[in-house]
Amino acid sequence: MELKNGQKNKDEEEEQTMGMTFELSEKNECELRDIVARMLQPGKGILAADDPAVALGSRLTLFGMENSAENRRRFRQLLFTTPNINKHISAVIVQDETYRQMTDQSDRLVDLLRRTGIAVGVKVDEDTIPLFPMPTEDIEESNKSWKGETITQGLDGLAERCAEYKKGGCSFAKFRCAYRISQRTPSKWALEQNAMVMARFAMTCQRFGLVPIVEPDLSCEGTHGIEKCQQATQQVLAHVFSALAEHNVYLEGIVLKTNMVTPGLCCPVPCPPERIAEMTLLTLRRTLPVAVNGVGFLSGGQNAIVATNNLNSINKIGGQTGSKTKPWQLTFCFGRALQENVMEIWKGFGENVGAAQKQFLHRAKANCEAEQGEYKDEKSISEKLSAIDFKGDTTRYY
Repeated sequence: MELKNGQKNKDEEEEQTMGMTFELSEKNECELRDIVARMLQPGKGILAADDPAVALGSRLTLFGMENSAENRRRFRQLLFTTPNINKHISAVIVQDETYRQMTDQSDRLVDLLRRTGIAVGVKVDEDTIPLFPMPTEDIEESNKSWKGETITQGLDGLAERCAEYKKGGCSFAKFRCAYRISQRTPSKWALEQNAMVMARFAMTCQRFGLVPIVEPDLSCEGTHGIEKCQQATQQVLAHVFSALAEHNVYLEGIVLKTNMVTPGLCCPVPCPPERIAEMTLLTLRRTLPVAVNGVGFLSGGQNAIVATNNLNSINKIGGQTGSKTKPWQLTFCFGRALQENVMEIWKGFGENVGAAQKQFLHRAKANCEAEQGEYKDEKSISEKLSAIDFKGDTTRYY
């Protein structure tokens, strides 16, 4: 179908884009590899500052602030203007709202990050909707989905958004699909459908020169043990990488963001960091191709110190990056586990910015040491945060 101006109908073009694979040029592949290398710098990690307005707003309200676009902007500004944060953070994931916001000095927030060498990307997934078909007698057991299973929206208009974000200076995009762990889930239907969605997202991103962060996220809610989480995570990752291969996604040009293998939050059996590390590494070795350069773990409901300890154990037990036991860079892609207590310290007051930023820097530095398998304890991090680590004019933006 042709329009009067000779341009293809957008819906038709979108359908064609999603229904076929693309061969990347050598130049395109090189660009994607370069971006991945910037995102996965040794000794640094990724800040997930892409909380939806509702989620971030609930924390603002908790500490006596209005859930407004302005307060969300001010909090993001606090994080992004932390002195020397680029020593510890290599990339930041933002919401579309943040992508369009400005600093007090009329700089784009994302440009502020880019000038310090931090790669910026946008969360492009949208709402989740129930996954059908629901279980009925006339559906084969293997194709049933179950109560609570979902699929993620966000493919509509994705090509157009990728083109805009690339033009606006972004280097990557992120798409999350959520899975439940129970006796019957994740179902085969959920595994297949969500994997296909993430593969189509990744293929589209690479076509526009953006590195896709593929995020299959298994819920930490429940009483399941670590063995069940390991089994489910292995199933999910196996389906994801099968779908990526079917869609001809360039594996050297992606980053995987996924959960650590942990027991459910309500599991009565405690699990030490060493066991979590062993099961997480086992799962990756069984499913993750060596062509993938690295993984950014989400914190998945763990508190800040627990997440840091688990990341440290994974890297300490895994050994040196590039070895047979750990051929990938295993880093953090934390949101709440990096920002814990920061908003509580800030409370919206300009005079608290310095103390809040110092807390943020503390957590970033702790996780950078964990990424190297060298984290000891919180006291040692505090001692290492010298005046050189935290100097700068924090009053400029407040």
